[in-house]
Amino acid sequence: MASTFSFDFVSEIDLQEADNAVNQSKKEIDHRYDLRGSNCDMEFERSLQRITIKADGEHFINAARDILIQKMIKRGISVQALDEDKPEMLGGVHVRQYIKLRSGIEKEQAKKITALIKDSKIKVTTQIMDEKVRVTGKDKDALQEVITLVRGAELDFPIQTENFR
Repeated sequence: MASTFSFDFVSEIDLQEADNAVNQSKKEIDHRYDLRGSNCDMEFERSLQRITIKADGEHFINAARDILIQKMIKRGISVQALDEDKPEMLGGVHVRQYIKLRSGIEKEQAKKITALIKDSKIKVTTQIMDEKVRVTGKDKDALQEVITLVRGAELDFPIQTENFR
């Protein structure tokens, strides 16, 4: 039996679920009466982790974005993972908006997590590793306390745990 236990805090998005949410949104946009004739289109670029919404007016963009957000929530993707750019005019009445999907924990966010854990005085050690934070301790209960603490904190990004050993 191992003398120490560990797990990782990560911030990841299931790209297949995001793709499914975009496809469901497209279907709803095609069938919504209030969006008929708006030339509204939504596209998911998996390699760039970006969603592009195009329409013939900013109010149509806002309606399509609201539909997308509802579908993302139903599919278990946190709205905090969406980084929306401002809608931009393309010419005439055409408008485009990019929505980037944020994944991975940035350095500042990782420092915020480690500071939160250290301030709690729970006997664990933290280590920042690329885009994740590893938490190690001798007691599984202490690790459970850390998970509860971090999930209860108000962070501006989604967080998950993995590799609990």
